[in-house]
Amino acid sequence: MSITWVIVIAVLTLLAGVALGFFIARKYMMNYLKKNPPINEQMLRTLMMQMGQKPSQKKINQMMRAMNDQQQQKK
Repeated sequence: MSITWVIVIAVLTLLAGVALGFFIARKYMMNYLKKNPPINEQMLRTLMMQMGQKPSQKKINQMMRAMNDQQQQKK
């Protein structure tokens, strides 16, 4: 009878650890994305200027739309 209690406690501890780990990782990622947001138009414009390109609004909109479409496909 004592072996069954050990197994039950081990399984419950494992499940609690998985659940706790999930919520901690989720909170960490939410904070990370809040501090380091995904790329926006200003970042894209700066990146293009550093690469030696003169960014037009049309080109920036096109690249933002392409990145958003790519993110939607991943989901």
